[in-house]
Amino acid sequence: MSQLLSEFRRPELLQIVALTLRVTGAALLLATLAGVPIGALLGLVRFRGQRVITLALYTGMGLPPVVVGLFVYLFLSRGGPLGPLGWLFTPAAMIVAQAIIAFPLVAGLTMSAVAGVDHAVREQVFALGASRWQSAWTVLIEARVGVTAAIVAAFGGTISEVGAVMLVGGNIEGQTRVLTTAIVLYTRQGEFAMAMALGVTLIAVAFGANVLLLRLQGRLRDR
Repeated sequence: MSQLLSEFRRPELLQIVALTLRVTGAALLLATLAGVPIGALLGLVRFRGQRVITLALYTGMGLPPVVVGLFVYLFLSRGGPLGPLGWLFTPAAMIVAQAIIAFPLVAGLTMSAVAGVDHAVREQVFALGASRWQSAWTVLIEARVGVTAAIVAAFGGTISEVGAVMLVGGNIEGQTRVLTTAIVLYTRQGEFAMAMALGVTLIAVAFGANVLLLRLQGRLRDR
């Protein structure tokens, strides 16, 4: 136990936590900015080809993260179409991979939340003279609890991900090493006390972030 406690005082632990929050936070922000509007649109509007898009989103929700990492790696590698950006083995590549993983979760669950809003709400808003945009915003407000749940689910899926960030980030000390990849590394090296300290830290960070998001969800529900 004393050895485990001493690991929490290692300076690299704080650096790893900071990078984890930076990468996951940026990826979640990108996924939210893109996923919520697209999910709301799919939940509100009916058009040709919508089923195909919905199927693609649901498939993306279950897509193995390591496959996402492989495709991002190929795109960002020296011979790939985005190779000149020089993002491979940098936090930027990790953010891209995690944003792609989080996007289907945010968009798909937002779509389900918006589609589940009682159709009478839309009719009532239209009857009051609201425009199409005002009606869409009202429905999105009604679905706010479900939208928050979508963001919570996406956060959990990204902060615990290891395969994709390992592929595109390389687990470089001081540059691209996050909590999950560090746990893998220290476990392989037999430094189980440090691996346990990182695991406890990961659980604590995820728990704290989810508490904040769920409190926000509760406040939105009470409004």
